[in-house]
Amino acid sequence: MTNSGFTFTTSSIPFDEDYQPGDSTRLTTNFANLARGEARAENLRNTLRMIDNRFNALMHWDNPGGDRYALALRIVSAHLAITDGDPVGLPLIEMLATTVLDRQSGAWTDGMTGNSLSSYIRDYDFSIRLPDYQRRSPCGGAPEGFGELHGKLFRHFLGSSAYRDQFGKPPVFCLSVSSREVYHRTTNSHPVLGVEYRCEHHSATDSYFAKMGLAVRYFMPPHAAAPLAFYHQGRLLDDYTHVELASTVATMETFQKIYRPEIYNANSVAAHDYRPSLTRQDYSLTRIAYDREERSRLAVAQGRFAEEHVIRPHGAMLEQWSATCGL
Repeated sequence: MTNSGFTFTTSSIPFDEDYQPGDSTRLTTNFANLARGEARAENLRNTLRMIDNRFNALMHWDNPGGDRYALALRIVSAHLAITDGDPVGLPLIEMLATTVLDRQSGAWTDGMTGNSLSSYIRDYDFSIRLPDYQRRSPCGGAPEGFGELHGKLFRHFLGSSAYRDQFGKPPVFCLSVSSREVYHRTTNSHPVLGVEYRCEHHSATDSYFAKMGLAVRYFMPPHAAAPLAFYHQGRLLDDYTHVELASTVATMETFQKIYRPEIYNANSVAAHDYRPSLTRQDYSLTRIAYDREERSRLAVAQGRFAEEHVIRPHGAMLEQWSATCGL
């Protein structure tokens, strides 16, 4: 081990119409369904077209044709080397990085880093550890220290040269709101993120991300059906440009329309006091095929992988490090 605890490395692959799912890529549990079968190329093209169209709608000024911008996406993988000399390391997390092409000037601009978060240890925590604990505990809840190891590893990664040498700002993750909570519309509004919602309670995901050092705010972008949850460090509205914020809205709202059409492709707009539901039938489907059941199964499979390759062989050492880590 290094003096900082661990060594991190990163790699990336494009997410474009030629994207092929790989066994070593955790994020394929989110995206692999889009890239399979006879319709794979059409699925990917339609998804990327939806992202571009949404970005242009958000960045509408000096954009009369609604086609000035295009987004390029990369899947960024972070690996954790626990022992010195490990050239590959264990898969830790994956996220998306966006870059924006201005067709008018030909210039490329960095968009948001983060967007979607996939994590082997998070899958282990939510798909393996938490259900096992709740089966054995009559009171339910979560095991002691739930999410602390993952949170400290994530913050350690953000402070590493592997992250800082590539990305100038902390990531922002944009996820679905919880169907177990009620969200209340406020009068606060932002030109890209839209109207802000507030929630009186933290969801399990909110609490998990808090241990990663990330606060949450909820915004319903212009012409959207429902608010999104934005997990961030610092000041979300001040630290990021309109281009960066629009890139994460365009990307993640598109995926949520595919993943959760009951909420994000609903035919009615979220109410003032809004409780999301996956059982409502008043929604439209995109023309993009996606197997949501497979995604759930693969989350369990990835959790088992983390249990076998990370937790069992290295868990005691990781917990010792977590207990003494000053983060």
